[in-house]
Amino acid sequence: MPGLRYMTAGESHGPRLSAIVEGLPAGLPLSAEAINADLARRQRGYGRGGRMQIERDTIEISAGVRGGLTLGSPLALSLANRDWENWRERMSVEECADGAPGDPIRLPRPGHADLAGLAKYGHRDIRNVLERASARETAARVAVGAACRQFLRALGMRVGGYVAAIAGVECPSQPEAEPEVWQRAQESDVGCADEAAAASMRSAIDQARERGDSVGGRVRVEALGVPPGLGSYVTWEERLDGRLAQALMSIPAIKSVEVGLGRQAAALSGSQVHDPILPDAARPDWPFARLTNHAGGLEGGVSNGEPIIVEAAMKPIPTLLSALPSVDLDTGRPVTAHVERSDVCAVPAALVVAEAMVCIVLAQTAREMFGGDSLAQVLDNVASYRDSLAHLWGSEGDE
Repeated sequence: MPGLRYMTAGESHGPRLSAIVEGLPAGLPLSAEAINADLARRQRGYGRGGRMQIERDTIEISAGVRGGLTLGSPLALSLANRDWENWRERMSVEECADGAPGDPIRLPRPGHADLAGLAKYGHRDIRNVLERASARETAARVAVGAACRQFLRALGMRVGGYVAAIAGVECPSQPEAEPEVWQRAQESDVGCADEAAAASMRSAIDQARERGDSVGGRVRVEALGVPPGLGSYVTWEERLDGRLAQALMSIPAIKSVEVGLGRQAAALSGSQVHDPILPDAARPDWPFARLTNHAGGLEGGVSNGEPIIVEAAMKPIPTLLSALPSVDLDTGRPVTAHVERSDVCAVPAALVVAEAMVCIVLAQTAREMFGGDSLAQVLDNVASYRDSLAHLWGSEGDE
């Protein structure tokens, strides 16, 4: 069965990040420029740290594309770390007699994978953990997501979003799944579609920076044009809401995910939560309308033809300039945690990563449902599926 899978490799301060993507159909237009646009969005944002002044993320497509079109073979993507030159010595130290790298980091940071990672993999030097656990890895995922975004566009699907909150400052309610809102958010350095709220968010970030602290927030991702029927209720791992939640929760620092109304639904009655179904003759291939979209476009783990709406909450970055208490793993004595260069706020970047993960999951489920080895075959299968939806209503075929 045709599917789509990917894998990333690389360390935060290593020479490069890499990704292999298998399963994109042949004949899909794909350029480095399209991928670089999303990579540039990920690097921007009020409250980012000094690393973003060093990196100039640009992708190299070394396999899977010829003449601007995918070949149907695995796609190889590579992204150089410019900061590697500044870290070459620390990343390439000779091993000490005990087999551990010289001058190992032994002061774990609260909120990071440092201590748990040492336990799991048996490392002595925390750098062996933090280099891969770093959110820098998400740059490779954004590249993969950008390629998947091009595939979704070819199928008539669009993905965008905005920052819903930073440091408790809420963005006012916006029209649902409106590309104009997405555009305003892209033009904002905090990813917020409302300028008054954006100004308050910047002020909150500035105050945190002065304290040597960090702030988190929430991002909202929306998908338009998703056909009904993606995902499945048949087995737990095929449920589209579950797949989206897992993908979003895999982003570093994301601590919760909501679909549609999310946790608000728990305090309401059923009549207030569920979306009434009405006929809509203006949509011949799916002539149903909903008065609301509290379900966020997903019912029973399956897309229902409405826009898909998900939100993810990001905790404050755990590396603080005013370091938190920790323990020296060599002496067992209380100390302050190790400090790495970090951001005060990375919520706008998290929005771009979240969009990428939604693009990847939707592309995966679309490949599973519609098959095809070339883009033309996929489009034919999508058209045939939409035609088949006519059998869901009317008397045709009734006995």
